[in-house]
Amino acid sequence: MRVLVVEDDHALAEVIAEGLRDQGMAVDLAHDGLAAAAKLDLASYDVVVLDRDLPGLHGDTVCQMITDRAARPMVLMLTAASAPGDRVSGLTLGADDYLAKPFHFPELVLRVHALARRKPDARPRTLRAAGIELDPVRRIAVRDGRQLVLSVKEFAVLEALLRTSPGFLSAETLLEQVWDENADRFTNTVAVTIGRLRRKLGDPPLIATTPGIGYHIA
Repeated sequence: MRVLVVEDDHALAEVIAEGLRDQGMAVDLAHDGLAAAAKLDLASYDVVVLDRDLPGLHGDTVCQMITDRAARPMVLMLTAASAPGDRVSGLTLGADDYLAKPFHFPELVLRVHALARRKPDARPRTLRAAGIELDPVRRIAVRDGRQLVLSVKEFAVLEALLRTSPGFLSAETLLEQVWDENADRFTNTVAVTIGRLRRKLGDPPLIATTPGIGYHIA
C-alpha cells in the first residue's frame, strides 16, 4: 500500500510516516499543499493522510483536487479542527474519513487500512491464493496452515503480489508500491527481498519470474 502524508508540522509528519512504514506501507511526505499536488501528479497512492490547514495550497483545495480525479486515492483528513461542523464540512469536500488531532496512532493505522479496503478496486480484507492467506490488518500470513515469519518488506511484497494475482508486477512497480520515492531504482533490493521471501515460503515455489515482465504468484 502506498500512502501520501501531507502535514506541515515536520516532526509530526515524520512520526506518522515512520509509524506507517513500520506497518509495511510505502510512505511519501509533503509539507505543503503545492508539494502534495505535485506528488499526486507523479505517483499513484492508495490513501492520502491530509492535514487541513496547509501553507501554499489549503488542504480543502487539495481535497477537492483529489475528488475530481477519475481514479483517486482515498482521503483521511487529519486536523485539529474537531467540532461537528468541521467534520461535516470536511466530508462534504470529498474526504472519505476525518480524524481529529490529537489522535491515537493505532486508530490512525486502522482507519488507513479501512480506507484502502474501501477503494473501488480493493480486494477483500483477507487475501488468498495458491494456499496462502494474508491478513494485512492483523499482519498475519499463512501458507497451507503454517504461519510465516516475514520482515516488514517481505510481508509488503507478498501482499502486493497477492493483490495483483494472477497478474504480474515488475520490479519497478514493486519499488513504487512497497518502498517509496526515496528508493534507489538502480539497486537489486527487490530481487534480494523476493529471494528471501521465496526461501521463507518454501516448496513448491510460489513466486515465478518472467523476464521482461515481472513477478507473479504461480
